[in-house]
Amino acid sequence: MTENLSENKNNPSSTNFIENIINEDLKLNKNNNKVHTRFPPEPNGYLHIGHAKSICLNFGIAESYQGLCNLRFDDTNPSKEDVEYVESIQEDVKWLGFSWEDRLFYASDYFEKLYLYAVQLIRDDKAYVDDLSPEEIRQYRGTLTEPGKNSPYRDRSSEENLDLFQKMRSGEYPDGAKVLRAKIDMTSPNINMRDPILYRIMRAHHHRTGDEWCIYPMYDYAHPISDAIEGITHSICTLEFEDHRPLYNWLIDSLIGKIKDFKSRPLQIEFARLNLTNTVMSKRKLRELVEEGHVKGWDDPRMPTISGLRRRGYTPDAIKDFCERIGVAKSNSTVDVALLEHCIREDLNAKAPRVMAVLRPLKVIIENYPEGKVEELEAENNPENPGMGTRKMPFSRVIYIEQDDFMEEPPKKFFRLAPGNEVRLKHAYIIKCEQVIKDEKTGEVIELRCSYDPTTKSGEDTSGKKVKGTLHWVSVQHALKAEVRLYDYLFIEQQETIEDEEKTMVLNPKSLEKLTSYIEPSLINSRSSQRFQFMRNGYFCVDRDSDQDKLVFNRIVSLRDTWSKIKKT
Repeated sequence: MTENLSENKNNPSSTNFIENIINEDLKLNKNNNKVHTRFPPEPNGYLHIGHAKSICLNFGIAESYQGLCNLRFDDTNPSKEDVEYVESIQEDVKWLGFSWEDRLFYASDYFEKLYLYAVQLIRDDKAYVDDLSPEEIRQYRGTLTEPGKNSPYRDRSSEENLDLFQKMRSGEYPDGAKVLRAKIDMTSPNINMRDPILYRIMRAHHHRTGDEWCIYPMYDYAHPISDAIEGITHSICTLEFEDHRPLYNWLIDSLIGKIKDFKSRPLQIEFARLNLTNTVMSKRKLRELVEEGHVKGWDDPRMPTISGLRRRGYTPDAIKDFCERIGVAKSNSTVDVALLEHCIREDLNAKAPRVMAVLRPLKVIIENYPEGKVEELEAENNPENPGMGTRKMPFSRVIYIEQDDFMEEPPKKFFRLAPGNEVRLKHAYIIKCEQVIKDEKTGEVIELRCSYDPTTKSGEDTSGKKVKGTLHWVSVQHALKAEVRLYDYLFIEQQETIEDEEKTMVLNPKSLEKLTSYIEPSLINSRSSQRFQFMRNGYFCVDRDSDQDKLVFNRIVSLRDTWSKIKKT
């Protein structure tokens, strides 16, 4: 996202509201004229495309203002966290091209300090230990239209609360028996300010601190304090935290004059999260897809996770371009997934070599082509990038073409192969369909007998013939067998339905189709993650399942650019 941000430090007319806020802060010399952001993921799952937007925004803004950006894991809920997620998140951020340098932090780094700051709040009569059950707390909290009421334990003395909180830490009470709550205002119109929970008792093994702690801070408590300790100037988060901002500010204001560790007075700024059509962003639902076996792991190419997009063949540049295009807004909206697909097409157009692959093969015998003859034909690697050079394509008497490139009774304007029709084979000759061979039992077309005109060789054509159709092909004798995986949207419903937490997800039964296909021999040494354009079929990536005995390709995206069509209408 740095392209349109690089001059922002000296340009008060910014392109989005977050930059406007930062520019104003810099004009007023707040935070010693520094910009320091952070990306704070919770390690309870893999990052998805929505997180990519946040990564690009936080790291991009830091870069453009010559500032810093931390990576800090919000590891305050060990019951759902795992080292696997920590490692995958770091890999994703690096893959997108960003670096936190030596600024890798964890909320657990501050567990002792967070505890001591909670003690300070108790001493200041701003926090108390509550014995109400979770259900009772919900009942006492009230509703959006009715105020809450004070807990019967709210007026305990500071001394009693300190003693109870120490016993909570010592493990003298069972899980859920007590909580530490902030003492704010049970009649506040903002429910988040009605004495929110700061600590709960939870006996769960932590991936970093082991069994040292049996009480853990809530995110709303740990987050602002961690920001202040690390010197964060602008705490950028998604819109669902807007109602939590008063609590964020209350905690900072309650402690900032008494805590020497605070390096800044951070400002929370909210922006709209990313919603994509035909895509689910709920972590809970993504976890369900993995745990219930609907997909083959977090990096399944149908998943909107960064690792899934990476395995499918998306590039960091395409994802960053997408995040740049959708911009930063104050209100939620849904982006058409066609824009993401448009970005990867644009990125690969001049980068990916053009090769020939027949996905659904139909055998063609060129009867007047000499048996045993093999020609090495010159083929360009990418017409959009002449610097990528050329390669040799073997041509012989028996070839494969796509089944869809032949029709026995074609409609008007069908410019492919049909009985009596002529077409050009890409980089080769013009052929004519002379005979159709069918399966005697099913009537299915299984083979075509054709003739070729030797005067129509590509680059040397002296025939003067003009044909409208050009087909891709591979030589049967030389082609490599490959497994090709065609991916479609995992969901066929609208975004609002998918994201509804109360509704069951309806999966697309045709989200994956596996084909036995044939590709040109130049791909024999293809490496995992290498990307190609299969002529007329789309962009494809070598999957990690490939080995010396079998090549496996994932379709990244088809060649049809719906987004361009949408923009023109």
